[in-house]
Amino acid sequence: MARIVAAFGSSHSIMLVAQREDWSQGFRRIDQNNPHYYDREGRKTDYAALLAAAPPEAEDLASPERLSQRYDAAQAAMDALGARIRAARLDLLIIVGDDQNELFRTSNNPAIAIFHGATIRNTAREPAAPGDPWVKSARMWRHEPETDRDYPVNAAFGAWLIRRLCDRDFDIAAMDGLTPGQSEGHAFQFVHRRLLQGHELPVLPVILNTFDPPNQPTPRRCVALGAALRELVAEWPQDLRVGVIASGGLSHFVVDEALDQQVLGAIRRKDGAALAALAPHRLQAGSSEIRNWIVAAEMARELDLEWVEYIPAYRSPALTGTGLAFAAWKTLK
Repeated sequence: MARIVAAFGSSHSIMLVAQREDWSQGFRRIDQNNPHYYDREGRKTDYAALLAAAPPEAEDLASPERLSQRYDAAQAAMDALGARIRAARLDLLIIVGDDQNELFRTSNNPAIAIFHGATIRNTAREPAAPGDPWVKSARMWRHEPETDRDYPVNAAFGAWLIRRLCDRDFDIAAMDGLTPGQSEGHAFQFVHRRLLQGHELPVLPVILNTFDPPNQPTPRRCVALGAALRELVAEWPQDLRVGVIASGGLSHFVVDEALDQQVLGAIRRKDGAALAALAPHRLQAGSSEIRNWIVAAEMARELDLEWVEYIPAYRSPALTGTGLAFAAWKTLK
C-alpha cells in the first residue's frame, strides 16, 4: 500500500533564481511598475501608495546589507530542503503548484488539473541576446542549460487518481502530454532544477489555478482536495513511499508577515479549519500560491512539521518582496 512518508514546502519566487546584485538593485527598479499589488484588505494598490504608507524603518529593512543576508539565508535553506527531499528515499513526489499562463491561458483555465503523461518536458533556455534584461536571465535559469529534458511521471498512478477524484465529485482537467514547444510551468521547473538537481524521482504534477480570477479554488476546497488526495494515496495498492511538496508562496508581491505566520501557525497545529477559513481576498496575486501549501498541509496531516525557515524578503522601501518559506515535515522510516 502507498503511504505519504514525507512532505515539504518551498517558495519558488524569481528571487530564488536571481543573483545577489539583482536583490539589492534590480528588484527595486522593476517593483515600481509591478501591476499586481494588493493591500491587506484585498484592494488594488500601487507602488506609490505602498511607499507613502511605509513605516520609517522601511528603508533599512530593504538595505543592501539586509538583502545580502537574506540572499545567503535563502540559498542555505534551499540547499537544506533539497538534501531533505533526496534523503527521504521517495518513490514518488507529488508536486502541488500553480500555472501562470504557461500550460493554460485565461481562454481555457481549469481550477484543478493533474498531469498523467509518462514524462513531462522542461525546455532548453533561449539563447541570451545583447541587452536582455536580468529578469529574463533569471527566468531562463529554470529551464535546462542546453537541451530539452523529459522528467519521469508516475502515469498509471496519475490516471487512477484523476478517476478516483472525479468519483468524489472533483472536476479535474486531465493532461497526458504537452504540445510541441510547451514546457512544465515555473512551479515544477523550480522543484526539478533547484531542489532535486538531477535526482531521478518520478513526480505527479497537481496544478491549481491560484492566480487568475474568477475560478480559483477557495481555501475550503483546497483543504478538501488535500484530504481526498491523502485518503486516495492510502488506497493505491502498490507499495510506494510518497512525498508531497507545495511549490510557491508565501505572501507577495507585498510582504505580509502576519498572514505568513498565520498560515504557518495553522499548518504547525494541523488546523485545517483555520486554513479553510482564510479569507480569499487575502490570497491575491502571488499570495494566492498559499493555496498550494494548504493542499500539501492537509495531505501531510498525519506527519509533524519539523523544520521551517521563514525569510521576510523585503526588497524595496515600499516593503514589496516575498515572504520566503521553506518547510519539511518529519519523514517516516
